[in-house]
Amino acid sequence: MPVPVTTTVSDLPESRVRIDAEVAATEIEKRVAQAARQLGKNLRVPGFRAGKTPPGVVVKRMGREAVLDEAVRDALPNWYAAAIDDAAVAAIGEPKIDFGELPKSGEPLRFSIEIGVRPIAELGEYKGLEVPRREPVVSDETVLAELEELRQKTATLETVERAARKGDYVVMDFAGSIDGQLFEGGEGRDQMVELGAGQLIPGFEDQLEGATADEARVIKVTFPADYGAPELAGKDAEFAVEVKEVKESRLPELDDEFATTAGFDTLDELKADVRERKSEADRAAIEREFRQAAIDAAVERATIEAPEPLILSHAREIWNQTLHALSHQGIDRETFLSISGRSEDEILEEGKEDARQALKREAVLVAIADAEGIEPTDEELVEALQQAAEREQTTPEELLEQLRGSGRLEQAKEELIQRRALDVIVDSAKPVPAPPADEGDGAEATVTASADAS
Repeated sequence: MPVPVTTTVSDLPESRVRIDAEVAATEIEKRVAQAARQLGKNLRVPGFRAGKTPPGVVVKRMGREAVLDEAVRDALPNWYAAAIDDAAVAAIGEPKIDFGELPKSGEPLRFSIEIGVRPIAELGEYKGLEVPRREPVVSDETVLAELEELRQKTATLETVERAARKGDYVVMDFAGSIDGQLFEGGEGRDQMVELGAGQLIPGFEDQLEGATADEARVIKVTFPADYGAPELAGKDAEFAVEVKEVKESRLPELDDEFATTAGFDTLDELKADVRERKSEADRAAIEREFRQAAIDAAVERATIEAPEPLILSHAREIWNQTLHALSHQGIDRETFLSISGRSEDEILEEGKEDARQALKREAVLVAIADAEGIEPTDEELVEALQQAAEREQTTPEELLEQLRGSGRLEQAKEELIQRRALDVIVDSAKPVPAPPADEGDGAEATVTASADAS
């Protein structure tokens, strides 16, 4: 059920707006009652069972202002979202929210939001544009590189009776000490390490080169200053190592017999399959490149004011989205900054150009959608949700209702509208020859405009 919030919008300089919002008194009273019931669960009042104190008694005992303050804190995210929806603005960046006095009983709540909004594009030509498009090219070197990867995956390790060299695998026991004292985590048995792979402390693997089975060695290293265990960082250490085995990686011959392990009768058939798969991937990459080049060509012909504060706000949004995605991989902000060797300010500064172009692309797509009268029906939305529904193991119709119920329908509709607007540019574009991209470049090209999500 929609939240009863009404708004008025005032334009501010530098692509910002002020939204004056009013939450209906009925909504306020409902939220106060909800907050009172929640607070009453932990409130002991003589004459009432624990957790059963009526909302009216809670309000009288705690004071309406205290309960209202709790209600506002809980409901603010919903009221903010409702205000943005009612104002029909494309909000960008962090909002500045100001409240007046808390309302008395029977009065509405008023607050204001100042926030950046998507810039407006004045369109130039966007149909019939000449857009570079390269042809798919898969070189013999690319095919051979793929075959080499397959060989590496099927390599076998065989024990050899010779001195270890770079690329070999050494099986060993070791015990590490600092100033003659063993340290926690410094011991291992039957550990196998590839020499030259950089898996161990710098210098450790180098000192194993030339070792043979049943040889004992003392390895001297210094832990890096930024080592993950602070008690070891920067310390000199010695490792008593006993080499047990030296193993060599042996690759299969690149012949018909090797091809049979991959499910083909001959090596030529395997090569043809690799070439076709690489060509298909390259064609998909070319399509992504072409779509991005098409929208960028339309952006070049449009006039768009994107103020620096708005660009920085969008760069920060992109950075926060990146952090959110990394958190699902178990990587927090500090860890990522440490790995990247950059500060947050440096990352934001580097991301400003991408943020600027993303804002311009979106502004152009929205303007084209308005110019072309693009407004998808529910049937078109259902069709567009087919793949997403399959991933969610539901039907497109059910997913549509879920989006409607969660307030995300407008976002889904906006994405479809922008995809359709991009199709207008791409379908009318005139491909012109482009120099071949370096091998691998196409696979990394992506359309950052939200319209190209599909």
